[in-house]
Amino acid sequence: MGMLSRFKDVMRSNLSAMLEGSQDPAATVDEYLRQLRLDLGQVKAESAAVQAAEDRAKRALDECAEEVRKLQRYAEKAVESGDESAALKFLERKAKQAERLQELQTAYEQAANQAAQMKQMEERLVSDLQKLEARQATLKSKLEEAAALNKAQAAGGTEAALRELEAKTDQALNEAMALAELRAGSQEDDLDAIFAELEKSNAAGAKPEEATASTPEDELAALKAKLNK
Repeated sequence: MGMLSRFKDVMRSNLSAMLEGSQDPAATVDEYLRQLRLDLGQVKAESAAVQAAEDRAKRALDECAEEVRKLQRYAEKAVESGDESAALKFLERKAKQAERLQELQTAYEQAANQAAQMKQMEERLVSDLQKLEARQATLKSKLEEAAALNKAQAAGGTEAALRELEAKTDQALNEAMALAELRAGSQEDDLDAIFAELEKSNAAGAKPEEATASTPEDELAALKAKLNK
């Protein structure tokens, strides 16, 4: 998931610096949003892939759990019929499946955690993009008004028109600078936390805990004791 590191850099790009050095703030914001939409599309694709991995892990976990339950039933039936040899074989198979079940549980929890983090990041980025697009529309509107006033003043407008032009231009630049603030503060902190969790999830998987289940022989003895009662 190296795409996440690159996307993190894009989200932290210094929009304020770009706007300050730009002769066309609206065009600068347009390009920034275009790149943001492209990267958001990649995040959505990655999120879908992670969700599919979670679904596969859940199916494998459920199938293994059902196999464990089935072998337990078979062992109980064998004990009831007095066939301890068959019961022990079923319990030995169950013990192997129980070990696999623990590994699958760990894998599923990791996949589910990663899918939840990806979904959280996707929702955050969609929300941020919508806010940026709203600010972009306001910025364009103010810049168009300023351009119209500039044209009127150039054609011989009054001093009042010039002052209005200056006010409109200042407002347009303030709107542009406000775009950069959307990437600051708690929003950046939220994304940092999500990225950190994703990077941790993508590191070496957690080692499964050691099995604490009893041996097949112990289980057989417990089944016989239960049956005798």
